Amino acid sequence: MSALQDKFEYKWIVAVTFVLGLFLEIMDTTIMNVAIPTLEEEFGASAASMEWVVIGYLLALAVWIPASGWVGDKVGTKKTFLFALFLFTAASALCGQSNSLGQLIVFRLLQGVGGGMLVPVGTAMLYRSFPPAERARASTILIVPTVVAPALGPIIGGAIVDHLSWRWIFYVNLPIGVLGFIFGAIFLKEHKEPQAGKFDAPGFVLSGIGLAGILYALSQGPTHGWFSTPVLVTGLGGLALFALLVKVELTVKEPMLALRLYKDRIFRNANITNTMAYGSFAAFLFLLPQMLQGPFNATALESGLTTLPQACGVILMSQIVGRLYHTVGPRRLVTFGLVVATLASLPFAFLGLGTSMWTIRILMFIRGCGASFSFVGLQASTYSNIEARDTGRASSIFSAQRQTSAALGVAIFATIFVSRMNHALPDNSAPVAAMSGYHAAFLGSVIVTALGAVYAYFNIHDEDAAPTMRPRPKKSKVSTSA
Repeated sequence: MSALQDKFEYKWIVAVTFVLGLFLEIMDTTIMNVAIPTLEEEFGASAASMEWVVIGYLLALAVWIPASGWVGDKVGTKKTFLFALFLFTAASALCGQSNSLGQLIVFRLLQGVGGGMLVPVGTAMLYRSFPPAERARASTILIVPTVVAPALGPIIGGAIVDHLSWRWIFYVNLPIGVLGFIFGAIFLKEHKEPQAGKFDAPGFVLSGIGLAGILYALSQGPTHGWFSTPVLVTGLGGLALFALLVKVELTVKEPMLALRLYKDRIFRNANITNTMAYGSFAAFLFLLPQMLQGPFNATALESGLTTLPQACGVILMSQIVGRLYHTVGPRRLVTFGLVVATLASLPFAFLGLGTSMWTIRILMFIRGCGASFSFVGLQASTYSNIEARDTGRASSIFSAQRQTSAALGVAIFATIFVSRMNHALPDNSAPVAAMSGYHAAFLGSVIVTALGAVYAYFNIHDEDAAPTMRPRPKKSKVSTSA
């Protein structure tokens, strides 16, 4: 252990461990989406029943994301992260062994518990190990699994579904999970916060049930109707619980969700910008594969290879953005990135069935370059003024808000797609009507991304992110005295 730590700084050990866990959690979601039709056939289940394989995981995430910051601070980030990784990996093995739909749903719930703690605790570990002046470097690390995993998921999932048993959708997690657990168990250091406080039971119940209700309503609204009884009850109930949560958490000395952190201007405005940017980004990645595998008749593998250039653009530009951040600042980087993403996304609102896949790949690459500027800038600046003792709870808020924004984006633009497609169906063929729906949804996504750029330009201030930026060197005065 000492030999490795002598060779590598501890922050890089944390980075490697977290990247393995984050990659595992994100990739599992996208692989799962590809396998749904195969699982329906395997278990003889209806689409409505199969939804719970996805919804159960989502609800478990919602319950445990808000609590993860406190658990990590109180129990220790190393113990919590390793427990989450172990639970996620073990549940993956159990999912692969499932002999009924009921078993699969239960084991997916266990995966969600692990995933709900994995990302916020890992994020807190990462930002605690990198000093503020190096947060841009930490963000370039964090962005890699965030964009590579969604890109590789459909490719790997498509190959597994086509050539192997569906069980390998889950078994593929095992080597990554085992490697990450062993590496983390040996090299991670324990960290606890002495001021973690007592367990906030009201905050846990209100945040967990409230967020679960909202995410359930968002996931079901586009398919079952926004005015259906289950959607209305869970959605309005979730909002009511969240309103009560705000009142309760502002009166608790050590709340589960430290809402007081929103008083910090850069934390508040970066989160709001990220809500628009990530919601639009997630919805776009949800809709595009469906369009490619629908009207364009692409296979799952072809679809994955068409979206992959976006990840390549992110990885390529993130190294440049990480160097620019310290002198250019988050305001211009985020604004520029969202403008580029807006311009690269606009052509998708006018695609025709004869559009070349290479045209789509080039546009996706440009989108990835823009996303790199915006997401690195946002992730580096969000925690600028957050003290070490608050990092765990700040990461819980950030993760909860990002998960909600993704669900909200998918719900809104999926609804636009369905509504527009149904409106066009009486007078057009199914592929043409579907393309009309995709055009409307993509245009909505473009508008939200553009609004994010405008909001970032006027509300993100470089001086607020000063701790994460290097001061410009002062020009020395040349003496003119004789």
